[in-house]
Amino acid sequence: MLIKPHLRDFVSLFFPPACAGCGAVLGKGEQVICVACAYHLPYTHFHKDPANRGARQLWGRVPLEGVTAYLYFYEPSRVQNIVHQLKYRNRPDIGVAMGRKYGEVLCDTAPYSKADCIIPVPLHPRKLRRRGYNQSTSFGRGLSIAMQKPLIEKGLRQCRPTKSQTKKGRYQRFENSRKVFEVTDPDLLSGRHILLVDDVLTTGATVEACAAALLADPTVRVSVVTLAHAL
Repeated sequence: MLIKPHLRDFVSLFFPPACAGCGAVLGKGEQVICVACAYHLPYTHFHKDPANRGARQLWGRVPLEGVTAYLYFYEPSRVQNIVHQLKYRNRPDIGVAMGRKYGEVLCDTAPYSKADCIIPVPLHPRKLRRRGYNQSTSFGRGLSIAMQKPLIEKGLRQCRPTKSQTKKGRYQRFENSRKVFEVTDPDLLSGRHILLVDDVLTTGATVEACAAALLADPTVRVSVVTLAHAL
């Protein structure tokens, strides 16, 4: 249910919005993160370097046009707080806001600016029902708004559930993700350059599996954009 502006203002008197990074009360004009966090966040600047750390991580595994991430993820950190709230605290607005910020950066940066559409890494329907939203879709929606590119929310589907990836190594994650994802409408994507988006690039196993499904069509090209890159 949507909250009317005057009711939202009334609620904020008692429960003022807090910064997703540090927890401080947001000031006037601040949204999602405060000015201090915006200044101190660990930006990767991967989009400026085609041979960045994330791209090298996926070299030889799947052919990609480009790989970039907005922020470095490590524990404990402001970025950890942002990602945790996005995924587990019912805050899809964080993904949209961060996607819009990064999308403004990528608008003039090839190969990302040359993409035709945006597809998020999907959740299994069971997990999607439990969480209520896909955090990668939220991030992709923000990118879509800023970059003015269509978001195809259901371009990929997850065919079977996977076990938690949190404590798995690279090979275990790949085995867990292999043959899990499939393209829903191959004709719709044929000949397109796709921005594949996810929340955090860790071992790259999930992104690799999704890209492999998309690249089964030799006319498709894929670039990867994530909110964060795990150190």
